[in-house]
Amino acid sequence: MEPIAHSRKTVLPGVGARYDLNTDAGQHLSVVAHQDGRRILAFHDPADDDACKDAAPLEPNEATALAQLLIPDPVAHLYQHLELDLVTEHIEVTNRSPYSGRTLGDTQVRSRTGASIVAVLRRTSAEPSPTPDFRFAAGDVLVVVGTREGVDAVAELIAGG
Repeated sequence: MEPIAHSRKTVLPGVGARYDLNTDAGQHLSVVAHQDGRRILAFHDPADDDACKDAAPLEPNEATALAQLLIPDPVAHLYQHLELDLVTEHIEVTNRSPYSGRTLGDTQVRSRTGASIVAVLRRTSAEPSPTPDFRFAAGDVLVVVGTREGVDAVAELIAGG
């Protein structure tokens, strides 16, 4: 388990608050959080808390973007050597579709295209993981996952092309 970094908060009346953090590398960082959402990121001399070496003012949207960059992704290491080229699309079953009124098994989508129909949306309900005997109806929206080519092939198949 990694050690927890501790920050200190100092209330700045009429301004907001200042948060200070001393890093393991001996750096002193502070963030002044203004009441209007602005932030100032500052670097101090560890020997003199009042001596600011440099500062970067940030608008609220910039502070939000920086915060997102600083939050560690706990599963990022799982994807560093894995490239997923998957897309998800919604494909409607129209009245003209040769599969309107037929079953998922009749389409042989998985073996013909490599893509999967992972759910079917019907009016106000959803059928997750439909089985091969699930019968399509005009107006159903298929949730399809696969490569770009596979999903395009499903769209063409369902449309009757």
